[in-house]
Amino acid sequence: MRSHLILGGARSGKSRYAEQLAQASGLPVTVLVTAHAGDTEMAERIRQHQQQRPRHWHVLETPLALAATLQAEATPERLLLVDCLTLWLSNLLLNGQQGDLDKGPIVLSQPFRQQRQALLDTLPNLPGKIILISNEVGMGIVPMGALARCFADEAGRLNQAVAAISQQVTLVVAGLPLKLKG
Repeated sequence: MRSHLILGGARSGKSRYAEQLAQASGLPVTVLVTAHAGDTEMAERIRQHQQQRPRHWHVLETPLALAATLQAEATPERLLLVDCLTLWLSNLLLNGQQGDLDKGPIVLSQPFRQQRQALLDTLPNLPGKIILISNEVGMGIVPMGALARCFADEAGRLNQAVAAISQQVTLVVAGLPLKLKG
């Protein structure tokens, strides 16, 4: 397995850069999308991403069971593009949570911990090429609410763990890629 983690802020150009790399690979591409349209603004973002991707790419929605989907889809002759880890993390974090999440404390569920660990255990053992997109959310101020702080902390931890096992890591800022590893 050859994995490439692409990090960046919102609207930094990370998805466009990842799609360019996937297209240049010459391999068949399967896109694993983790978003779901919970409101009209997110539906519009999803629509924009759909329009920029080549129509012949295979797209699978995997909002929660990312490791299982990666295992099922990875082959030596295919490139998997995961867009994106932070939306997947958000789905996991909110799955099964109840009450006023901004008052905390946020308790990480057993399924959250299991799915996160399954991803980290699965990635190094997959055949083929994998590009993972994730938001870098830790470069601003500490968020006010308990849920936002928990999300920022867990996103940072996940990015560090995935970067450690990836062969390449790139930070995209203002559409410009900066190689961090590999």
